[in-house]
Amino acid sequence: MKKVLLLLFIGFFAVVLAACGTEDSDSAAEGEGNTTIKVGATSVPHAEVLEQAKPLLAEKDIDLIISEYQDFILPNEDLSNGELDANYFQHIPYFESQVEDFDYDFVNLGGIHIEPMAVYSKNITSVDAIPEGTEVIISRSVPDHGRILALFEAQGLIKLDENVNKAKATIDDIVENPLDLTFSADVDAAVLPEMYEREEDALVAINTNYAIEAGLSPIDDSLFVEGSDSPYVNIVAARAEDENNEALLALVEVLQSDVIKNFITETYNGEVVPVNAQ
Repeated sequence: MKKVLLLLFIGFFAVVLAACGTEDSDSAAEGEGNTTIKVGATSVPHAEVLEQAKPLLAEKDIDLIISEYQDFILPNEDLSNGELDANYFQHIPYFESQVEDFDYDFVNLGGIHIEPMAVYSKNITSVDAIPEGTEVIISRSVPDHGRILALFEAQGLIKLDENVNKAKATIDDIVENPLDLTFSADVDAAVLPEMYEREEDALVAINTNYAIEAGLSPIDDSLFVEGSDSPYVNIVAARAEDENNEALLALVEVLQSDVIKNFITETYNGEVVPVNAQ
């Protein structure tokens, strides 16, 4: 009797092991043959958009790993040294300046969206109410300076040298400043929302991703905002050697799809604007 019971137990145990083995094999096979890509992105909106792309890429047998960043320097460094396969966080002028300054061998794989730059103030409620001598706080990121100054010029607050490329304009290129505005460019872009809270009588130009993270809407809370025809398109960047990488091209295709465009439009209500392929 004991022998029979032992045989029954051994048989049952073998069946359990076989079942477990089958489950593990199926699990391993589920990702077998898939291509994995690692993409660096700032949290808002880039990482949020990439999360929406994950299931669409999975349908193409591509597994997307998202690596989140809180600054604008490391994503390019990590792309260059091979820690990332691509990044999605920067607009074209910033991308071009980084390539020039650091000799990165990068390519622009395609444009995805625009984040309209906006100017905020705690106490100033309209352009007409800006006092003489008001401080304007902008980030120390030089590639953003021309964009911000063009925004001030569009409001009639300053005039830039007409012989200067507006995209590359600096504070030194201001030729008319009737309100004697003081432009300060001493802080990182991530600190701008804090400066908005602290310097209540100042004007603060805040990049939209940082504004959204701080609960600010460039549409509802700003004094004035950039139009949707901005040339500052956020792109997917990769190393030049991966210019024809099928998985990365599929990523761009998905990010430019109607599904993702609709997600951006419905989620961000004009604070982030999808664009057509660039």
